[in-house]
Amino acid sequence: MSTHKILVIDDSKVIRMRVKDMLPEGNFKVLEAKDGVEGYNLIRSEKPNLIMLDFLLPKMSGWDVYQEVQKEYDLKKIPLVLMSGRKEEVVEKLNEPFEYFSFIEKPFEKKQLLEAIKDAMAKARKHPTPKELPVSTSQTSEGVTDNSTMAQEIITLREQVNTMQGEIDLLKKQLRQVLGFIRQKG
Repeated sequence: MSTHKILVIDDSKVIRMRVKDMLPEGNFKVLEAKDGVEGYNLIRSEKPNLIMLDFLLPKMSGWDVYQEVQKEYDLKKIPLVLMSGRKEEVVEKLNEPFEYFSFIEKPFEKKQLLEAIKDAMAKARKHPTPKELPVSTSQTSEGVTDNSTMAQEIITLREQVNTMQGEIDLLKKQLRQVLGFIRQKG
């Protein structure tokens, strides 16, 4: 009988234990990680069936873990529940409505957690599969590559551009705040 794995990534042992206690009895194993690096390594090695990810983590933030997971199709299709006590920090980086993952604001109750898990599972099924293009080849500087590989690379590059645009927008906002502060003092 196969055991499903749920990975809870949170720097608070209290939150990890609370999530574990709220989960219904079932045929699954709860894995825990106390920081983003440990969590990301467990995602890659264990390929859990569900990820509960805190947004603010030591060593590697939840945001960074999320971005790394989005780079690989087999990881980004894992249902994800993003947790944070400060929703505004999440919305600053990711626009609502959250299309492919569920969000739950801390503190939360068992009913909210179970609803978020169901929502995450439904949303994970909506992830687009890499477009299958006709199997023809095109010449690149490194040799011959098929179109489906190039299509996946284009998707990855677009995601990286979107991520960088979000970071640029955040830096612009911070720069405006600094300039406003300087003008007030000057």
